[in-house]
Amino acid sequence: MYSLPNFVHQHFDKTAEELGEIEKRVLKKAHERKIISTDINAAFSAEASTGERLADSIARIGGSWSFILAFLAFLVVWCVINTVVLMTRAFDPYPFIFLNLVLSMLAAIQAPIIMMSQNRQAERDRFEAAKDYEVNLKAELEVLSLHQKIDLQVLTELSAVRGEIEKLNRLMAQKNGI
Repeated sequence: MYSLPNFVHQHFDKTAEELGEIEKRVLKKAHERKIISTDINAAFSAEASTGERLADSIARIGGSWSFILAFLAFLVVWCVINTVVLMTRAFDPYPFIFLNLVLSMLAAIQAPIIMMSQNRQAERDRFEAAKDYEVNLKAELEVLSLHQKIDLQVLTELSAVRGEIEKLNRLMAQKNGI
């Protein structure tokens, strides 16, 4: 890259002092010819606390078909035990009040955990969008830099070709005696 302040002004329409933190980081990496892309999953997981990882795990399990089928099996077993097997001494007879209490407590605990996981997913999406912006910005800068180099090369070659044509015209003029 040629003159950095000129490059910044030309491509960002602002001075180097007006650039944001992301733009400065991308410019620095582009100037150093270093890659900027990273493994987003690894970078985001490295910042996660134990509680956040636990919330993600619970949400992953609670939102799976295996959990739904296992819980359905648990409900069927509960109902069968309390209506058929323990006909006379059921610990939770037909309206299944205790089962309703257990289900309510499970829902009361599981809902905020799933919301935590969804908030974390939204945060991950924002993190991924920021990383995508950095990579796209660097790619754009690299393309612009290549354009400048190619344009400069083409202009140099055009100048050389014009010089050759001028030289040939002079030789032709000399040969024809003009």
